[in-house]
Amino acid sequence: MNNSPANTARLLWAGLRALLVLTVVCGVLYPLAVTGVAQGVFPHQANGSEISANGKVVGSELIGQRYDLPLKKGQETAAPDLKWFQPRPSNGLGTNSVNTQYKLILSGATNRSGDNKELIDWVRTAKAAVVKDNSVPGHPVSPSDVPADAVTSSGSGLDPAISPAYAQLQVRRVAERNHLSVGQVEKLVEQHTDGRILGFVGEPRVNVLQLNIALKQLVK
Repeated sequence: MNNSPANTARLLWAGLRALLVLTVVCGVLYPLAVTGVAQGVFPHQANGSEISANGKVVGSELIGQRYDLPLKKGQETAAPDLKWFQPRPSNGLGTNSVNTQYKLILSGATNRSGDNKELIDWVRTAKAAVVKDNSVPGHPVSPSDVPADAVTSSGSGLDPAISPAYAQLQVRRVAERNHLSVGQVEKLVEQHTDGRILGFVGEPRVNVLQLNIALKQLVK
């Protein structure tokens, strides 16, 4: 093996050239090309799937939001604002303990097994709350009518959508709280129900943020 200074310098120069070329190609040209294609072909998705209302960005199609009343003194958890459609529970969300200057939304699952006592207690408590919150005079909600997504969080804890069944369960409560007819609210849910992707992927779903924006416009 030739270990002369000239050969070593040649090898170092070859390695440096490879590093520079790969840095330019992979670190500059490729990201620019991907960004350019994304902005040209899928600008909405590339910019975060933002949802706007009255000229302001109010959220993303991909991230769920809470609709709660202001936190009262002594409360640890805010009560849901029942004039709005409510999303799935978010028990999987962690707490930002790294930089407490910012209230970050952290994604995560509960990682509880189906026979975990804490998970069972969460589900029972959530089901009782759903039954209580959505029962209106003359139309009580039966515990057997509560769909799974009303009492369990998604794998990420950030699911922006609920099932049509859960949206339908909330219709009478939302109509009563906003002084609307049941028919008006049912039509709103129908208009904002998306079918399976390509007709066979996934399940029908209702984006809660988009539905609540439409509800706010209807109430006006």
